[in-house]
Amino acid sequence: MLRELLTDADPAPFRIERPAGTSPCFFTCDHAGNALPARLGQLGLTAAELTRHIAWDIGIAEVAQRLSHQLDAFLIMQTYSRLVIDANRPPGTPQSIVTLSERTQISGNEQLSEAEAARREREIFRPYHDRIRDELDARAASRRPTVLVSLHSFTPSFMERSRPWHAGVLYQRDARIGHALLELLRADPELVVGDNEPYAVNDDTDYTVVTHGEKRGLAHVEIEIRQDLISTNEGQDAWATRLAQLLPQTHSGMFPT
Repeated sequence: MLRELLTDADPAPFRIERPAGTSPCFFTCDHAGNALPARLGQLGLTAAELTRHIAWDIGIAEVAQRLSHQLDAFLIMQTYSRLVIDANRPPGTPQSIVTLSERTQISGNEQLSEAEAARREREIFRPYHDRIRDELDARAASRRPTVLVSLHSFTPSFMERSRPWHAGVLYQRDARIGHALLELLRADPELVVGDNEPYAVNDDTDYTVVTHGEKRGLAHVEIEIRQDLISTNEGQDAWATRLAQLLPQTHSGMFPT
């Protein structure tokens, strides 16, 4: 592939853990990284702004890695910041390459040409989703049971509005895994768990679950964890362990043995 955006010094668009993992769980982490291609500079932002939630899902990569290892499950993580191109938004939509995130102007994305947007899609977005597609194709060909689990994190407050949920379980047309996980999480009286909160899966604003889960007919769920709960090693360990215990119960008996 001709590369016009990424250089040899730039990281690859994705990282994989446990490529031969035996678990039915198949983890994706669309907003794991906050890297920027060298040719884009800092998109007009300060270094501090690039560590904020506008650039990535804080804490979720560490949870995902721990969870992948505990369950021996395939995990793919996007390397680049959602501010370059969002791996969980349909390309060409207003949410794909934003010029405003919360109240922060992303000046490096303003007046972007179609050719520049296409380069970001071709060199960052597509390799990530092509790798997911190829892996799921291989699993389908070998008749391996698969549950797609998309992992994300969310801010404790948004535009000064406090978010009471510790975690959220997201789904759209297929609620099999979502309802099962929601029930299991809510069995803990100390947890406040959102049912399609603080977000909900939507054809217009979501890509991973819709494309790789719903369109394939795969059982799936999207999980959101509040960032202040996974900002430390202890919190990341606790949530990875909790999900490692609960997720296998959500598809117990779903697949023939």
